[in-house]
Amino acid sequence: MSSASQDRVNDFVIKIATVNGTGSASANALLMKSIFRSGIPVMGKNYFPSNIQGLPTWYEIRVSRDGYVARAGHVDIMVAMNAETYGKDLREVAAGGYLIYDSTWARPALLKREDVTVIGVPLAQMCNEHFSGVRTRILMKNICYAGVLAALLDIDLGVIRELLAETYAKKPQLVESNMKAIQLGYDYAREHYRCPLPLRTGKMDRTAGHIMIDGNTAAGLGCVFAGATVAGWYPITPSTSVMDSFKSFADKWRVDPETGKKNFAFIQAEDELAAIGMVIGASWNGARAFTATSGPGISLMNEFLGLAYYAEIPSVIFDVQRVGPSTGMPTRTQQCDLLECAYASHGDTRHVCLYPANPEECFYMAAQAFDLAERLQTPVMVLLDLDIGMNDWMCRDLKWDEAYRPDRGKVLSLEEVVKLEKFHRYLDKDEDGIPYRTLPGVHPKAAYFTRGSGHTQYGTYTEDSGEYQLVVDRLVRKFHTARRLVPKAIIEPAATKTDIGIVSIGSCDGAVREALDVLRTRAVAADYMRVRAFPFGEEVERFLAEHRLIFVVEQNRDAQLRSLLTLETEVEKSRLRSLLHYSGLPISSSFIVSGVLAEVWPGGDRVKLVPSAAVAGH
Repeated sequence: MSSASQDRVNDFVIKIATVNGTGSASANALLMKSIFRSGIPVMGKNYFPSNIQGLPTWYEIRVSRDGYVARAGHVDIMVAMNAETYGKDLREVAAGGYLIYDSTWARPALLKREDVTVIGVPLAQMCNEHFSGVRTRILMKNICYAGVLAALLDIDLGVIRELLAETYAKKPQLVESNMKAIQLGYDYAREHYRCPLPLRTGKMDRTAGHIMIDGNTAAGLGCVFAGATVAGWYPITPSTSVMDSFKSFADKWRVDPETGKKNFAFIQAEDELAAIGMVIGASWNGARAFTATSGPGISLMNEFLGLAYYAEIPSVIFDVQRVGPSTGMPTRTQQCDLLECAYASHGDTRHVCLYPANPEECFYMAAQAFDLAERLQTPVMVLLDLDIGMNDWMCRDLKWDEAYRPDRGKVLSLEEVVKLEKFHRYLDKDEDGIPYRTLPGVHPKAAYFTRGSGHTQYGTYTEDSGEYQLVVDRLVRKFHTARRLVPKAIIEPAATKTDIGIVSIGSCDGAVREALDVLRTRAVAADYMRVRAFPFGEEVERFLAEHRLIFVVEQNRDAQLRSLLTLETEVEKSRLRSLLHYSGLPISSSFIVSGVLAEVWPGGDRVKLVPSAAVAGH
């Protein structure tokens, strides 16, 4: 990595250290959106505490002319607004980088690193002189540092004003007060420091056709477009905003224009167990119903997930993964629910899971999840994580196919029921493991008893071993059918032939893609496969069979994706190497590069096989 003091346009990282509850989120979003509006690819990642106001929080903005979306793993400019974390914040700055702080109070300890340029700006003093009220001064101090950065990085003030006008369209007085704070910081920096810095922005045209959105918002929007009408939920970090987004969009688009009556049900349950019960009940009645939760909620839902699997009731669950076990770290990211979701509930169960890599896929996979749930008559879980769900991502503009019609699967109409001699709920007529179902109230002939206890293929109660086994064996056939229906893995071969492969999942995608670019500069070529669903399709089996050394990149301690691959495919375990990142921070490309290079000889033409633990602990 080159020194931060060298000229770098649209290629640097800003990290802002503040205190939770001081309104810094508005200033940080303003900065990021201003850069985005300048046509420059950018991403934002928020590292915030899970409990009370007053604790440290950080926001990281990566400006990347090449469009990289992963955490960079280094900091070029640190805005140190929290005195209690100065030491930690200073240590994070790359050699040749910059530290900006509030010089209203002298901080001689900040000058201990000779390889970092310290920029002091009397933010509190300026805001005390120009604004009244304690709360206003605190809020404006954060806006003021945005003005400092605008000057140092050469961000257009006109773009900032335009964003403020949009944000406060109904309160124009706030536009002027915010612009006043911006101007204070901007003018001070221009007067006292070299502006712009060697690290700076320059207008580009790389964001056309793109939006900034978080995965939870995209998922909530996708559920509306997919035709969901019932949401049963219980609040849990970091999934709550999926439900908040769904409700806000449904309030806008699912209301009868003539009567004002809402065409959806939004129910907050007393706990996660009740929430999934509501979803299953609504789905059994024919609604498209869903819930959103996180790992602890999935744990509580296990019994009902087993019921939906065995009684074959469509259900959709969004699992926004966070750090475990137990309460863990609710506001940090991991991919630690892969096994829990794949085999949720007691007994023999295997569930369909989808793995979006970004908010764009959260939107489109919402419709896929509902279609799969109804077509397969089973629970479908969409596993994103906190990094995707709550952070700001630059994505291609979301486009909906107006010709889309929900795939309700094998639901018998009244006309079809009337023609039947007799309806048998769990009879497999098509040899695909999927029986036909009916909705309540269609016709007396279509009625059946829905049970989670042993039942025959005709829907009657049984404890007969053979009759029971017929049904559970058919569920295995249905799972094999699902292999052909779920989204296929995305496979990207290297430009040159190689027997090295990288397999990853979900939000690892951006870091892996960047790592592949870096590895190419080291003459190391690798084919790449991103798994998008469970069960694994034939393409996954082929990819694993074709490579002699396979790095499995995931964000958990216990190699859960690798475990799934060894359990559900024919791959030889000896060919798999785990690259495991589980600190709770999003994975960076440098972690992957170092892990791969630890095993591959320089030049990339020979492979050194060493025990996998050597890389797993890297």
